[in-house]
Amino acid sequence: MTRLCAVLSLIGVSVMAGVLLSLNGCGGSGGSEPLIQHIVIIVQENRTPDNLFQDPVLISRHADINPSGLDSKGQTIALAPIDLANNYDLSHSHSAFVAMYDAGKMDGADLIPIACNAGQTNCPPPNTPPNPQFMYVNPVQVQPYFQLAEQYTFGDRMFQSNQGPSFPAHQFLISGTSAPTATSNLFASSNVFPGTAAGCIAPPGSVVQMIDPSGNESQHQYPCFEHATLNDLLDAKGISWRYYAPSAGSIWTGPDAIRHMCQPQTLNGQLVCTGSAWNNVIVPPRGTPADVLTDISLNQLAQVSWVIPDGKYSDHAGVNDGSGPSWVASIVNAIGNSPSWAHTVIVITWDDWGGWYDHVPPKIVNSYEYGFRVPLIVVSPYAKAGYISHATHDFGSILKFVEKTYGLASLGYADAPADDFSDCFDFTQTPLQFHTIAAPFSAEHFLNDSRPATDPDDDY
Repeated sequence: MTRLCAVLSLIGVSVMAGVLLSLNGCGGSGGSEPLIQHIVIIVQENRTPDNLFQDPVLISRHADINPSGLDSKGQTIALAPIDLANNYDLSHSHSAFVAMYDAGKMDGADLIPIACNAGQTNCPPPNTPPNPQFMYVNPVQVQPYFQLAEQYTFGDRMFQSNQGPSFPAHQFLISGTSAPTATSNLFASSNVFPGTAAGCIAPPGSVVQMIDPSGNESQHQYPCFEHATLNDLLDAKGISWRYYAPSAGSIWTGPDAIRHMCQPQTLNGQLVCTGSAWNNVIVPPRGTPADVLTDISLNQLAQVSWVIPDGKYSDHAGVNDGSGPSWVASIVNAIGNSPSWAHTVIVITWDDWGGWYDHVPPKIVNSYEYGFRVPLIVVSPYAKAGYISHATHDFGSILKFVEKTYGLASLGYADAPADDFSDCFDFTQTPLQFHTIAAPFSAEHFLNDSRPATDPDDDY
C-alpha cells in the first residue's frame, strides 16, 4: 500500500488521482483515513462573473471578466456599479435566456424585462441611457468572495446546466436534470406558477412549463417528478447527506419535487413531505439553513451537504439584505477553523445568472442545456492556491465530483458528459493552511437571526 501511495503521489495531480488516494487509504493520519470526508455545496443566487467578480486581482490573473458589453443596438455599454442589495430584479426565465443569448452574439441583455420592488422610487437606476442589466456589484460589498476566490480556485468557465430560473436549476443541482421522469424528453423550464409552494407539496393547479427538444414550451405539468437523484446513490452506499434550505415548499428546495424523496401526504389539512429521505432535508420547523453552522461546530457535518440560503443571505436581486458574502464566509470559517478542514472540499456557486449581463456564450447542447456562466469558487486544503480554472464546468461537474469521490455510479444526466473539477485540485500538494476570511457579520449573526425565513419572490 505504501508503494502504491508513493507512485500515485508522483503521478496523481488530477482529482481522479485524489480519489484513488482516498479510496486506497493514502490520506492523512498515517494513511488510515480517506483524504476527502466531506463535500459541502453552497448555492447562492442569481449572479454572473461579470456582475459579481470585478476583482482586479482575479483579472490580473487572467480571469475572463469584462467591464462592458454589447446591447441589441450594437452599442458598447460600460458596466456600472450597484449595491448587492438593490431594489429591482431582472427576468431570468428561459425567454430571457433566449433574448440575451441571441444565437451566441450575447447582445440582448437590454431586452430582459425588469421588475422594481414594490413602492420603490428611482428604479431602475437613472443611468444615461438606462442600462439596469449592465451592472456590477460594488466590490467593497463582496470582499469575502474576493478573498476566497483569490486564495483558492476561481472558475471562469462554470455554466449553469439549464437555460432558466431557480426551480429547474435546483433540480439539476441534485440530479443533473429537470426532466419529469427518467424516460422523458422534456425539461421543466420555468419556476412554479402561481408560486405559493413548489414541488410535490404545491397546491393543486400549480404548474411548470415544459420545454421539448424543438424548444416549444406550450406544455405544462404539476411540479412533482420521479427519477433518480444523487441523494439516492448516496443512500444506497450509506453515504450521509443533508440538504439545508429555507422552507419545505421553496423553489430552492430541490428534494421537494422528487416524489419518492418527498412522499407527499395531507396531514391536518396541509400537504407535506413525509418520506424517510426527507429527514435529511433541514427546513423549518425542525431547523434552518444556519443549522449547518451548528453541525460543523459539533463535528456532525454530513459527508455531502447542500447549503441553500435564506432569501436575505442569498444574493438574489431585490430580495437579499447584503449579507450573502458574510453568510458564505461564516460557513467557510466554521469549517476552516475546525478539525473538518483537513478532509473537506467546499464548492461555492450560484444557481443561475439572474438576468445580469455576461459576455461568454455557453455551448448549446440541446433546447435547454447549457445556460449562462455563474461564478465558481473551490475551497479546500487541496484546491490550487490562487488559481484560475479556465476548464468548462457545469452543475453536472458537482455531481460527478461527488460520484468520483465516493465511488458512485453515474446518474446518466448532466453528470455523464461533465468534467469532474480535476484541474481545480492538486492532491499531492502540502495541504493549504486555513486563514480566516474577514467579513462584516460573524456566524453568530446568522445563528441568532430570529427573523422569519424568506423564500425568493421569484415568479420572474
